[in-house]
Amino acid sequence: MSREDIMRRLELLRIEHRDLDSAISALVDSGSGDQMQVARLKKRKLRLRDEMALLEDQLVPDIIA
Repeated sequence: MSREDIMRRLELLRIEHRDLDSAISALVDSGSGDQMQVARLKKRKLRLRDEMALLEDQLVPDIIA
């Protein structure tokens, strides 16, 4: 995967992560949020964060000490 592909994928993941954050907040604030649905959204958000971390690691060159 090229650096540009990684950057594009990261941007898409960040957007989805922010959208999930907004959706979770809206569900919790409305009081009508199904706890299972909130839990699924939070789990998806964590998976996105993990994928973003992996991609960010690919952008940073390994430093041999």
